[in-house]
Amino acid sequence: MHLTYLGILAGCLLGTLPLEFVLHVGVYRRWRRLAVAVLPVAVVFVIWDVLEIRAGAWHYDGAYLVGVTLPGSLPLEELLFFLVIPICAVLTLEAVRARKPEWSFGDEPQDDER
Repeated sequence: MHLTYLGILAGCLLGTLPLEFVLHVGVYRRWRRLAVAVLPVAVVFVIWDVLEIRAGAWHYDGAYLVGVTLPGSLPLEELLFFLVIPICAVLTLEAVRARKPEWSFGDEPQDDER
């Protein structure tokens, strides 16, 4: 039971991993770009989580955690959540972009930017 949270995160990664290799989206190959997209948001949410834990707004059930606690009483799994889920989201977005290149995603250069 202590591996539940990690298992869910692993399942998310394993579920989206084929998108990288089957559709050749290149998300992991462009790791710097991925880091720029994921890390700033992860830092903000980690700080928010630590503050809310300290304020007593929420806590984590140890029955579902491996027991590794980071500074600020943040469970390891929660830090991993803020990295894994955005990575899976980026993989999914890039897979849709690869399969549906005609769809607009809002980050295309405008005519005056070309």
